[in-house]
Amino acid sequence: MAEEGDVLTNLNPQPGNGADTQPVAGIISQYVKDLSVENPKAPESFQWNSQPDMDVQFNIGARQINDEITEVELKIAATAKAEQGVAYIVELSFCGLVGMRNMPEEQRHAFSFAEAPRILFPFARRIIADAVRDAGFAPLLLDPIDFNGLYVQNLRQRQQAQDAAAQGTPPTGEGH
Repeated sequence: MAEEGDVLTNLNPQPGNGADTQPVAGIISQYVKDLSVENPKAPESFQWNSQPDMDVQFNIGARQINDEITEVELKIAATAKAEQGVAYIVELSFCGLVGMRNMPEEQRHAFSFAEAPRILFPFARRIIADAVRDAGFAPLLLDPIDFNGLYVQNLRQRQQAQDAAAQGTPPTGEGH
């Protein structure tokens, strides 16, 4: 039986055989932290014939809960605008509690900002599609996202910025 409060026990069912020192990570639970659906021009917006311009933004955050648990937050905002105005706005904060044990910080960071969002995204995608449909529009089916590729790209940009700062030159794209 697991000690109370040891939520990772199920990820490592046979401690004491050497496996308890191996790195392990997994999703403990997932949940909607916040969901907002705005349909400001209803019912007139249901009569609009033009294809709306879509603006979809996403952001990933992570917050350490304790030594073994991190909350990973996937924020997605989708806005549909037409000539007549905003048809709808959907904002979702979808989270997962991620358990990680015996992992170096570099791997914990990569799991929190690349792998965990990849696992959470299909569920968040469905919630967005359902919310848009429930607002009276055709479901918004978000394209898959290469979270690992974005993670690597972000690391490269940070490294370039640090290198430029160490050399005393402004990072690419910034003027004097």
